[in-house]
Amino acid sequence: MSRITAVSNESANTEQRSLLDAIQSQLGMVPNFLRVFAHSPDALKAFLGLHHIADHGSLDAATRERIALALAQQNECEYCLSAHTAIGRKAGLNGAEIEANRAGTSQDAKAAVAVKFARALVEHKGEVTNAELQAMRDAGFSEADIVEVITHVGMNVLTNILGKASRVSIDFPKVALKQAA
Repeated sequence: MSRITAVSNESANTEQRSLLDAIQSQLGMVPNFLRVFAHSPDALKAFLGLHHIADHGSLDAATRERIALALAQQNECEYCLSAHTAIGRKAGLNGAEIEANRAGTSQDAKAAVAVKFARALVEHKGEVTNAELQAMRDAGFSEADIVEVITHVGMNVLTNILGKASRVSIDFPKVALKQAA
């Protein structure tokens, strides 16, 4: 059960309704976590602005989704895992790749380095090693790419926290978290 309600179309004020309508026209739906975000229109606008900028960077959609899947599993956010499994499939990820991402790697060698780096950023609260940064460079990631990976990690941690704190209702096909052995 949600601990922070999702703003409905009926309960939305004028500013919230305008934001929800814009999201609906762009995505064809308004994911519940964005409805939770809508309680603070300024927070929602900030998130959408950062999301828009980050999605127009050098990282392709598949790499962004690989990172999101890895972090959703690592941070145990079932909402985010469910959402990014669906979005990842739309970005071209198959079931085996999604499983690899959830385990912290990728079938693609370059993407595997980015996924491992993203998980290290979260695990060590940003305190990555010189070797981890060098592995990114050796895999062909530029300084700009590295900053973009860090940006996507930040966005995903934010959504993972919001998803878990609010216990937002899952409005994607539900995917269960894997429990640690």
